Amino acid sequence: MAFYEQHIHPKPTTFISKYIFSYDHKVIGKQFLWYGILGLGLGGIMALMIRWALAFPGEAFPLIGRFMFPETGGVIPPDTYAMLFTMHGTIMIFYAITPILIGAFGNFCIPLMIGCRDMAFPLMNMLSFWLAVLSAALLVGSLFTPLGAAAGGWTAYPTLSTLIGSPGVGQTLWAVAIFVLGISSTMGAINYITTVITLRAPGMGYFDMPLTIWGLWLTAILNAIFLPVLGAGGLLLVFDRVFGTQFFLAGAAATSGTGDPVLFQHVFWIFGHPEVYILILPAWGIVSDILSFFSRKPAFGAKATALSMTSITILSTLVYGHHMYTTQMSPLLTQTFMTLTMTISIPSAIFFANWLGTIWKGTIKFDTPMLFSLGVVFVFGLGGLTGLYLGTVTTDLYLHDTYFVVGHFHYTMAASVLFGSFAAIYFWMPKMFGKMLNETWGKIHFWLTMLGLNGVFFGMLFVGYAGMHRRLYDPFVYDFLQKLVPINTFITWSAILMGLSQIIFVVNFCYAVFWGKEETDPNPWKVGTLEWTIPSPAPHYNFAEIPVVKCGPHELGNPNLTTDRDFQYQTEELVEA
Repeated sequence: MAFYEQHIHPKPTTFISKYIFSYDHKVIGKQFLWYGILGLGLGGIMALMIRWALAFPGEAFPLIGRFMFPETGGVIPPDTYAMLFTMHGTIMIFYAITPILIGAFGNFCIPLMIGCRDMAFPLMNMLSFWLAVLSAALLVGSLFTPLGAAAGGWTAYPTLSTLIGSPGVGQTLWAVAIFVLGISSTMGAINYITTVITLRAPGMGYFDMPLTIWGLWLTAILNAIFLPVLGAGGLLLVFDRVFGTQFFLAGAAATSGTGDPVLFQHVFWIFGHPEVYILILPAWGIVSDILSFFSRKPAFGAKATALSMTSITILSTLVYGHHMYTTQMSPLLTQTFMTLTMTISIPSAIFFANWLGTIWKGTIKFDTPMLFSLGVVFVFGLGGLTGLYLGTVTTDLYLHDTYFVVGHFHYTMAASVLFGSFAAIYFWMPKMFGKMLNETWGKIHFWLTMLGLNGVFFGMLFVGYAGMHRRLYDPFVYDFLQKLVPINTFITWSAILMGLSQIIFVVNFCYAVFWGKEETDPNPWKVGTLEWTIPSPAPHYNFAEIPVVKCGPHELGNPNLTTDRDFQYQTEELVEA
């Protein structure tokens, strides 16, 4: 229920007010989408460089290697390799996936799907985007500093990230960029939470919200609580590097009574594990809705799914210690964190079973958004199962810091979240731009990405189980790892296939946006959520009249419907099945 009147604001009249410093949540969503796609491109190129160094050690990186590394004949040097995996992880998490799923679709979908005209705080919304741009400028600028960008890993553990481990200014700019991005994301989170609580359309209770909104709303709650923790850690790291404080200085405790590098790990992972769910919750919500829409039946156990996501949100705040089993943590604490980690798998299994229940005996339409959503079901299942071995103390002691962790992390985060992002882009494309992406090329994009992605990440699980540690510039100096060279070569060729397949998406996306024909059907997917009750693309005011919600978002396949369609809009009275 809206707590105050929503006015129709005047339409912007200048290019600057319409496309640059816009207050319109839809334009800001598109800005975040382009921002995130650029981040995916930059982070993806860095990933390919990392894979090349591992598969072909001592060989020049093709095309740009001799230009970038003339002193080594085009071979990626060890210090650059450390910088690459640091920046790749940072960019993909904070500057690609976060802006696409949370920034773009959080901004675009929340007001449209809950039936309001804009965010609760439009000015704050605009400022949050431009602070994110400032943060990206600081991070990319660090690449051009004398000693290069940050090279202490995306987790920035001291002492690797202190002046002892990283003497250049690049690591300082990294910490400042993360701090600024934290401010931006916190502003966005406050906006999302307030908008969902105060501006829902009349009649829309919490369980009448689409599951997409549940995912974005729970994500915003986690962001508001835990991003300040990361910001505090980044700020203290800047103080250590610039002002000579000793918060994370190794050995300082023995002399001054303060300072501990492991303190940073606590601060980082108190944020870092909720961050896993900050990224995956929007994808879960989007997939839960899309599976229902394209199975042409109500989402199975929709309330249970929403409550499971809520339970996971709460439990995610209590399990961070499973990242730190090897830091001489008390065995009593490790047992506690292990038990909590295993507990979180229960609600995860519930909503995963609900996904299967949704598609079971459904009239499935294999359009591109559905293919990517089914891809999420597959890759998240693999990622979740491999996580059990890392949440268990005894197996984690062996697997910790191996490529098994990298494979698990990428299955749950990169694969699941990337596929969820693509599902969202293909699904809401006509609502955002009034254009449809080409279905044939979309399906080719999906299958090539699916093949390449599983070749990369399943291969990582394999070499990790064999004992190959991550972050090694040349692992094959160790005799017992030399037999893994062919597998690493296979992983790299799979990564190249995955990377090249994204060119199909970029061409398809850009062609549709700039030259594609207008989509004449305002509701091409034939679903009943509120955003499809208005023209496509949505007008600047969204709704001329605030809608009144009378049923849930997944009323599909009701045999008692007398209309010529198999779904009901949320603004229609529910026909009892």
